[in-house]
Amino acid sequence: MESIAQNPWAALAYLVAGVCFILALRGLSSPATSQRGNRAGMIGMTIAVVTTLVTHVPRIAPPCPTGAICENYGTPVLDTLTLVELLAAIGIGAAIGIVTARRIAMTAMPQLVAAFHSLVGLAAVLVAGAAFLNPGAFGIASDGVIFLQSRIEMGLGVAIGAITFSGSVIAFLKLNGNMGGKPILLPGRHVINLAVLAAILGLIAYFTQDQSPWIFWTVTALSFAIGFLLIIPIGGADMPVVVSMLNSYSGWAAAAMGFTLHNSAMIITGALVGSSGAILSYIMCRAMNRSFLSVIAGGFGGDAGGGASGAAAVDRPWKRGSAEDAAFLMSQAEQVIIVPGYGMAVAQAQHVLREMGDKLKAHGVRVKYAIHPVAGRMPGHMNVLLAEANVPYDEVFELEDINSEFAQTDVAFVIGANDVTNPAAKTDKSSPIYGMPVLDVEKAKTVLFIKRSMGGVGYAGVDNELFYRDNTMMLLADAKKMVEEIVKSLD
Repeated sequence: MESIAQNPWAALAYLVAGVCFILALRGLSSPATSQRGNRAGMIGMTIAVVTTLVTHVPRIAPPCPTGAICENYGTPVLDTLTLVELLAAIGIGAAIGIVTARRIAMTAMPQLVAAFHSLVGLAAVLVAGAAFLNPGAFGIASDGVIFLQSRIEMGLGVAIGAITFSGSVIAFLKLNGNMGGKPILLPGRHVINLAVLAAILGLIAYFTQDQSPWIFWTVTALSFAIGFLLIIPIGGADMPVVVSMLNSYSGWAAAAMGFTLHNSAMIITGALVGSSGAILSYIMCRAMNRSFLSVIAGGFGGDAGGGASGAAAVDRPWKRGSAEDAAFLMSQAEQVIIVPGYGMAVAQAQHVLREMGDKLKAHGVRVKYAIHPVAGRMPGHMNVLLAEANVPYDEVFELEDINSEFAQTDVAFVIGANDVTNPAAKTDKSSPIYGMPVLDVEKAKTVLFIKRSMGGVGYAGVDNELFYRDNTMMLLADAKKMVEEIVKSLD
């Protein structure tokens, strides 16, 4: 195996790949530059993969001719069999990824991301396990004794990887609807979690002094367990933060395994993913007025008192409108602010919604889109959907940039955004979403709210008191069908 020190071209290639990854993160910070960022990331990963294959595939000397002096005979060449095996594995993985990416709906993108995070975590566990069982093949041992720094890297890598895997599995089940969105609160969960985390850290420290198999596998088992225990108590409203947090975990797991594999690209990429995911999680926690530690501890939506708000208060008076009513009100307005949410994603209504916006603009109406940081099931979910429908970027605004405009807006058109528009977040201390900044749609002169029925509640499991306000008109139907009818009425 050729080291980076022996091949400066490999170090240069990894440096170029790292620059591409940084440019990718920079590009992905805005919908307008996201395609360019994706291309930079793909170029960087291609460079990293090719460089790794060239420098890490074993080389073998050519066979020595009969009767020749074979000492230092010939120039070693790549082990063709190993290279074919690696390329076959890459091809299988690429085929699975391409088919999945082409078939997956945007509504299922959050759970797909969670599933991919789980695979990264599992890969880290498997690499650490292979390195522990055969350290000599990884160049991290002498006479069977694993180097101290390698034990630290291995212990941290397997712990973070196992937590990422099991935590991502729970996140996937919650996002996919296989588990409820409400927090599952275990008795004494904080004591249990702290005890398990302390045991993991203690065993990793002990592993640096004693490489007994029981220590390594106990760390692995406890890490799998704590991943489940950490994510189960977290409610549905926190899922966007959980997704970004698990993204950070997967990065740090990859970085730890990069040290074990002596691969600079994995270290660089893992560190970038880990740090950017942590920063994103912090930003989103600030957007929800929650501390990062309270989210990790399952504190958001975890109070027993919050359950009172979970039942839908369908016996309260409310007003129902039609597509014709909505079309008339919006066509007469000076400004309409559209608030998309997960309901729009489920109905795949983004394209017809853009068509509605175009027709309103043709009527002389000023149209804007308001995006909450945690709308949908993952960071940027709504931005991606609107970009897919070719909604102009200059019409899309984040919460802090547009919240002050609702009071001067004629119509707020809410399509499937429940929790992020709930005024209870500002007034009801017993609500699981209390303290989370929400879009001030209730301040608009008229609120049009598309919802399938009055019987359901948001992902956080709480009813939205906005439904029963005097200035709210409920449009009960499938989101896409309702918007299509509004478009026809605007004609």
